[in-house]
Amino acid sequence: MTVGKDDPDRETSAPLGRRSFLASAAVAAAAPVSVAEPALAAQSSTGEHIAATGHGAVARLLAVPEDGRGVGWLRKALQVAVALELATIPPYLCGWWSVKDRRSEAARLIRRIIGDEMYHLGVVCNLLVAVGGRPRIKRAAPTYPGPLPGGVRAGVNVYLSGLTKPFVHDVMMAIEAPEAPLARSADGSPTIGAFYDDLLKAFHSTAPELTTQGQLSAHVTTDVLKPVKTLDDVERSIGIIREQGEGTTSSPAVAFGDDHPAHYYAFAEIYHGRRLRKDRGSWQFTGAPVPFPATRPMGRVPAGGWHRPPAPVRRRLIEFNTAYTAVLDTLDMAWDSDGPGSLDVAVRAMRRMETPALELMEIPIPDTDQTYGPSFRPPLNS
Repeated sequence: MTVGKDDPDRETSAPLGRRSFLASAAVAAAAPVSVAEPALAAQSSTGEHIAATGHGAVARLLAVPEDGRGVGWLRKALQVAVALELATIPPYLCGWWSVKDRRSEAARLIRRIIGDEMYHLGVVCNLLVAVGGRPRIKRAAPTYPGPLPGGVRAGVNVYLSGLTKPFVHDVMMAIEAPEAPLARSADGSPTIGAFYDDLLKAFHSTAPELTTQGQLSAHVTTDVLKPVKTLDDVERSIGIIREQGEGTTSSPAVAFGDDHPAHYYAFAEIYHGRRLRKDRGSWQFTGAPVPFPATRPMGRVPAGGWHRPPAPVRRRLIEFNTAYTAVLDTLDMAWDSDGPGSLDVAVRAMRRMETPALELMEIPIPDTDQTYGPSFRPPLNS
């Protein structure tokens, strides 16, 4: 249940003024918000965005006959893709921030995947710009807990918490589960893999004119984001997303270029505590140990945010959420008009969110053995 901004028992966030985010180096990171969130309704008074990325949006898109999937269809589908890629980053950040030893194997695996997801977000933003659209990143941000955008992976409830085995299994692995074992779920809801397959088919059937104006080039962690100029570039870009992460159909034997396993298998190594290896003709988690790391015991963020947070927690929540919102705005600016400068600010600023996040993770929740953590909730009046 979400609450309005006048509820005194819920966390609050300071309003953001109209200021230059390029001049602000004290801002931070990217994340999500659900279609029922009051803040989102305020930002999209027409309701068009909610219909475009909300529950069932992917099923509606895939129900359109293939001969009706033109440039307009591509723009709608790619905005859903923006929401999907964005939705993974906050839970993965919470899991990574909670790990005490960043040199641990688990921490390195999660950090690599966060970098991949940031790159994927950049790729789908470039694809959307290539067909004449503009990413709406802030509007795509979902609230937690909640479903994945667009109604994919029905039954998956994405929540925020520190790294635990249930969190790895129920959130991280569930988001990234391969297409082949899942195919389509029993209730007929579409998978991420089916969505990206149809997106690529629509590019080929429509063969839209691609523009590079407004696309961005940048180093995003270990990857290089480049403008999409041809259909071959489109196929390669979507292929990277499919193989590295969501929707992969590959056997574990098929690594993508850098010899890293797809995200599902990497998270499964953390869950099972062993590297994946081929043993007597079948793939098993029987390789080198991947010890589950010592973590800060961040509790699961409840619907609506933390209830009656004490003053020190409230201050840090305001700091975190204001910075988070600033980064979402900066990312919007990067693909709207400001270009690489704003993107660089947003990427650098993500790192600055860590301080208030870790401070929250050190504050105990009364009468529990858990601590607070970031909630990724933008100000209702921003």
